[in-house]
Amino acid sequence: MRRYLLYTLCCFILPAISTTPGFLHPPDVSPSRGSLLKHPVPPVSSACAGNTPTTRHQWCEHDLYTDYTKTTPETGVTREFWLDIDQATLAPDGRSRWDLTINGSLPGPTLEVNWGDEVVIHLRNSLPNTVHNGTSLHIHGLRQHYTNPMDGVVSVTQCPVPPGYTMTYRWRATQYGTTWYHSHIGLQTWEGVYGGLIIHGPASSNYDEDKGVIQLSDWDINTVDQLWHGAETVGSPVLDNALINGVNVFGNDSDPSQTGYRFNTSFTPGKSYRLRVTNVACDTHFKFSIDHHILTVIAMDLVPIQPYNTTAVSLAIGQRYDVIVHADQASTAKSFWLRAVPQLSCSANSNADNIRGIIYYTHTDKPNQPTLPTTAAYNLTDTCEDEPASNLTPIISTPLILTAEDSFYNETLSATAALTSHTVYRWYLNSTSMQGKWAQPTLRNFSAESSIADKPAVIAIPQADLWVLVVIETSMDIAHPIHLHGHDFLVVAQGYGSWDGSTSTSKSYAKSTARDQGTSTGLNLDFAAGALPKRDTALLPGMGYLVLAFRSDNPGAWLMHCHIGWHLDQGFALQFVERGEEIEGFLGGRAVGGAGADWRGFGDGLERNCRAWDLYHRGNNVLEDGAGI
Repeated sequence: MRRYLLYTLCCFILPAISTTPGFLHPPDVSPSRGSLLKHPVPPVSSACAGNTPTTRHQWCEHDLYTDYTKTTPETGVTREFWLDIDQATLAPDGRSRWDLTINGSLPGPTLEVNWGDEVVIHLRNSLPNTVHNGTSLHIHGLRQHYTNPMDGVVSVTQCPVPPGYTMTYRWRATQYGTTWYHSHIGLQTWEGVYGGLIIHGPASSNYDEDKGVIQLSDWDINTVDQLWHGAETVGSPVLDNALINGVNVFGNDSDPSQTGYRFNTSFTPGKSYRLRVTNVACDTHFKFSIDHHILTVIAMDLVPIQPYNTTAVSLAIGQRYDVIVHADQASTAKSFWLRAVPQLSCSANSNADNIRGIIYYTHTDKPNQPTLPTTAAYNLTDTCEDEPASNLTPIISTPLILTAEDSFYNETLSATAALTSHTVYRWYLNSTSMQGKWAQPTLRNFSAESSIADKPAVIAIPQADLWVLVVIETSMDIAHPIHLHGHDFLVVAQGYGSWDGSTSTSKSYAKSTARDQGTSTGLNLDFAAGALPKRDTALLPGMGYLVLAFRSDNPGAWLMHCHIGWHLDQGFALQFVERGEEIEGFLGGRAVGGAGADWRGFGDGLERNCRAWDLYHRGNNVLEDGAGI
């Protein structure tokens, strides 16, 4: 008999260098900052045999149709990276301000690995002791299958890494595609602690050249911490700019005092290019386009899909779309605007029409330099919605068949929000505004037999290998990008109003009828063909609902949260704890389930990290603010 869980959530708002995972070392035994920077990010090796511009579906002995949820290539390769977090004064749009950097740059370096590689990342916190900033490293969208302690979420899977210390993360690239890494403590990501990650693998359409990541981030002359004080009391601030791969201009390009510059890249006529577009913003939903060019979308998040053509892609925060662009417009103009347009119906930006890069055509025998384009934008409607579900068909389908005869768990999770007694906004899910404890993450001293009632905003999934059905609703006209750690989920339904289990709403993805989830003991959902979109980040529409489904097949404590920075730091999050006995297993060093490896050191490494933070915290009177995640 199949089993699944059903959760309903509503939300609204009122006015250490070691190859052992998790080990952390103090300054006297850690490599110096200088030695870390002597390790540039290594280039990835050439693509797997058979993967050529005309056979991108091939990948050594595997291909596009290999089920990556069941099979991972054995490459025998370990890729090792050193990342160093520090502070600097930068001028990414021509205006100077204090910021955080990774290896001295904004954004941090793009890391490249191959599908199946082992990955080791040494993260050093070089922030001065006067800043009192701990840190962490989360790989967005990576399942971390049986490696939950490597998920990098402060207050959930680890304590913060204190200044002067290094933590080592180790995981396996069991998926492929485009994603990003970032800090997962407070608003630190949007001060500059983020970068791109490419996991090379097969593709659903051919192309000549991979142009790498195109990271879209919002920006302001004020730091996010300065903006946060306003967001706490009066709501989200209006940001004054955005960046494309860390650069842009503020004001006019032709202004003699202009010191900012546009992101630019060249096309050779007749070639095709893969662009890996990523929304890494704090509070901005973008539409991405290139004037006069058609985008062929081949992947969303870390999921390859059937290709489709469009003039623009709509990206909620945290989402990624891989697109192919054909350089077939050389006769139209020499250069074209690449545009990232904030959708003002859910994003506030005072420079919305000036977030642009440049695509310029060149010839090998007559290379050109980029010139300012004069091309016109497509006429696009300002909307805060995901791409149409009918376009988002995964290559590897996942059947979802749930009937009224199946037993299931039904827990309705209401949500409220309010101003606190200190007149600051807090978001609530399941009647709880998550407040993490930096020194007491969920995995610390974890026991499957002990109560987790003292852990913040926890939903315990009672059995393994269940379908977990989550319904999230909001009565506010504010869209929320919902991200789930540790899983790809199926988008079962998405629409406006309240979900009653039917498929009548205009944005519903369901193709069959279901009983009213509020009164019935069962559902009729039949997606045997597996056509549902599968991803790790999906949009909850304003005044609407999002229904997602995932399998409880990955032991750990997994965060689910809104990816708007302000909302996350105001508590819009909860955590699913699944397969507790197996969590004890890998924390204690026992190989469990299908992990196929003895991850000895998880528990010891986590405790060592937390003891280092305990010592630092006591000695520096560190203030824990925000939601602590």
